[in-house]
Amino acid sequence: MESTKQKRNSMEYPPLFTDPPPEYTTETPTPDVTMATGKTKGSVKYEDIILKSLLVRSGSPAVYQLRSKKEEIGSLRRMTLGEKDLNKSNRTILLVGETGAGKSTLINTLVNYTMGVKWEDDVWFQIVEDEKRNQSESQTSDVIVYQIFEFEGKTLPYSLTIIDTPGYGDTGGIERDAKVSERLLDWFRSDDGVHEVNAVGLVLKAAENRLDDRLMYIFDSVVSLFGKDMEENIVALITHSSGQTPTYTLKALEDANIKCAKYEKNQPVHFLFDNMQQVERTEDPEEYLQHAFTKTTKGLKKFTDFLEKTGPQQLKTTVEVLKSRIRLTACIQNLKERIQLTELKQTEIQQTQEALKEHEEEMKNDEKFTIEVDEVYKDKQTISAGRRWVFFYEGAVCCTVCEENCHYPGCTMVRSPESCEVMKDGRCTSCTRKCPVSDHVKEDWIYVTKTRKVKKTLQDVKKKYEKEKSECERLLKNLKKEMKELEKERDQMLDESSQHIFKLQQIALKVDSLSTLVHLDFLIEKMKDKGDKEKIQKLEEMKRRVEGDKRFKAALHYCYNKLKSLW
Repeated sequence: MESTKQKRNSMEYPPLFTDPPPEYTTETPTPDVTMATGKTKGSVKYEDIILKSLLVRSGSPAVYQLRSKKEEIGSLRRMTLGEKDLNKSNRTILLVGETGAGKSTLINTLVNYTMGVKWEDDVWFQIVEDEKRNQSESQTSDVIVYQIFEFEGKTLPYSLTIIDTPGYGDTGGIERDAKVSERLLDWFRSDDGVHEVNAVGLVLKAAENRLDDRLMYIFDSVVSLFGKDMEENIVALITHSSGQTPTYTLKALEDANIKCAKYEKNQPVHFLFDNMQQVERTEDPEEYLQHAFTKTTKGLKKFTDFLEKTGPQQLKTTVEVLKSRIRLTACIQNLKERIQLTELKQTEIQQTQEALKEHEEEMKNDEKFTIEVDEVYKDKQTISAGRRWVFFYEGAVCCTVCEENCHYPGCTMVRSPESCEVMKDGRCTSCTRKCPVSDHVKEDWIYVTKTRKVKKTLQDVKKKYEKEKSECERLLKNLKKEMKELEKERDQMLDESSQHIFKLQQIALKVDSLSTLVHLDFLIEKMKDKGDKEKIQKLEEMKRRVEGDKRFKAALHYCYNKLKSLW
């Protein structure tokens, strides 16, 4: 199949990935213009938009909050400016990066550039809301989609869709970072969602001049989201830039071995932006701010040219990666619960066997003889289902036949079990019997395994394991058979978990990530119990490869310290 890069080079425009441009130079913009009425040029030029906006700050520039149409579906949010023209093309950007990298400012800057706002207009618009969320609302901090319509022809021939993800590595913790993939999956598989992306922008601050543990963790988390076919669409968007070539930042990207679009000399494709567009223009630093505005405009021009020349990448493989990671985690969680259940049941069976052997003669003469065992049973335990939006809430998807938790924790805000990530072709990929969707519920409870001391007569034991009364040897035989069945179910789930990992090796841009390694030790240990040498070898090879990577060790060290701080 012809590669994306070959397709680009066969088009009429020049090759996209040439050597990076020389350092930015300052151009003298049009002088500031103030109208006779006292209004700025921008306040006249954008009068219709200003009338519909909220003044955030007067001064130079005057800052306005755009009133966009807000749609909320569960915790998913979409902000739309203007009306979509089906005859006009669109470009989609997915922004990922750490908290504080400047994604919000970059989004506002892209919107102003699309609208045609210039330095001399002396106005600035923002679409990202300055929102202070309380404790309960912070749990719903989510992927937000911004749609920018009706400005085609101002500076760009196309409209923009910008996907903003929550920042990585903040106080929300690793569990919050893991939810990003689930929220992206919600958008990518929704009929009214996002199905193709032109560019994945890895947002970095220019000050990132060394590859520390935190940055390596962020890189690992971000790149592991995507399929292999997304590599040519991943670029670096470097914020807080002075305009100089960010040598050390690019070196950090190269040291991290980030798979992304490259120039001909193998340097990561990157674009530079300042973050000072809405800083108030006092007399002293105005020339400096004007220079910052100019170099950011240059960076925007180069980036939007890249978007125009870059074909959209369908998200089918990325969706499969996200689903596989979620199914792997759900399968491992279910497997751990099944192993716990198996071990407890084995204890119950062994207690029964020992009692039967010890009192065999007594039982022949007295069918009312009693024994005491730790009986295993399933109970329902209420969980916190989070905030509810009509039918949308964070609950657990459970199988009522197997009495298992098929997706918990981490089930996304879906309406019903058939929309859950662990369902495929109308059946569950997680529960033991792979039951139909109709056997599942999504509620605010989970199954938990418990034991209780019970006294049983011989008749009780026989009723449980035999339909008809028979000799003690037959009873022991059935007990051993049940133990083998439990082990068989465990082995089956081990095989399924391994298959999820092997599938990720085929389709994921980065399979050797923290999200995979956390399961390897567990799987290797249980595979040794099973005795599957071939799978043990494959899993151990993967573990050695990952553990030998110093970049991964840095990410793991950061992850460990984050967990330790929570403890």
